[in-house]
Amino acid sequence: MASTLVSKTAVPGRAQQQSAASSRGTRVLDLFDRHFRLITIAPAALLILSLTVVPAIELVRMAGAKIAFTNDGVERTAALAENIGRLANDWIYWRALLNTLAFVITSTLAELVLGLVLALAAQRMTRAKGMVRTLMLMPILIPPVAIGNMWRLMYNPEFGIIAHLVDQVAGVRLDMLGSTSTALLAVIIVDVWHWTPFMFLILLAGLEGLPEEVMQASHLDGANSLQRLRFIVLPMLWPAIAVAFVFRSIGAFKVFDQIYLLTSGGPGVSTEVLSLYVFKVFFQNNELGYGALLSLVTIAIVCSYLAVFRIAQRTKGAL
Repeated sequence: MASTLVSKTAVPGRAQQQSAASSRGTRVLDLFDRHFRLITIAPAALLILSLTVVPAIELVRMAGAKIAFTNDGVERTAALAENIGRLANDWIYWRALLNTLAFVITSTLAELVLGLVLALAAQRMTRAKGMVRTLMLMPILIPPVAIGNMWRLMYNPEFGIIAHLVDQVAGVRLDMLGSTSTALLAVIIVDVWHWTPFMFLILLAGLEGLPEEVMQASHLDGANSLQRLRFIVLPMLWPAIAVAFVFRSIGAFKVFDQIYLLTSGGPGVSTEVLSLYVFKVFFQNNELGYGALLSLVTIAIVCSYLAVFRIAQRTKGAL
């Protein structure tokens, strides 16, 4: 009789345990479902933080020090004021900043205009549009080292095709990479040739995403091609233009390889840009503390540029 009572009382207890376990499992699954996105991106986020935050902290530490390599190891001495004073009087850095701004503004605007013109022309094509897209991708797919060597040969004043064409047209044997007045222009031309297809593809995708009904309605209202472009296409295409401009301008700020291969910042400092100058300070002069300070200032300049563009974009949207 006692065993019967024990078994009868044990069954409800076991059922309660199973119910509690099932309830806990359900809560865990609900919690997992609610935070699924956070759980899946957490490993990648931790990896990105470890690759960005930790180096950034070390960069800040280095910027306030003077670092020297000795037989006993690495010596750090506080030198923040010294580094800041040197930066204020470093005319090469400020010249590199002006060169970088000129490069970014000129090349990005030229690529934007050319990319828009090519995208508008490609949109009107009924045949071979896919082939045109493939051909336009070719400059992007070529490695930067190959591009630098190819254009350096084309600019060669002795046997380069560009120098030959200038000689035939103007009667002048021009060394574009060897002249302080034309070297930056020569580098900008290479960048425009290289990255205009990037603008072309983004803007063409934006054009093909415009609603056809609006274009047909404007045509029925009697708007000509220029009016449609100015009052319909460009305003509706503005998000794609903004994305292309921001991405390309960031890439232009980071330009290094093609200038390093074409001119190495010369002649003189006529093509010296921020990334190239920071590289020289870090790895050629071994001035790690001052190079870290230059890197931080450059990052601040780029962030300020993006902030100004963002404010301008919001102002345009509000208007």
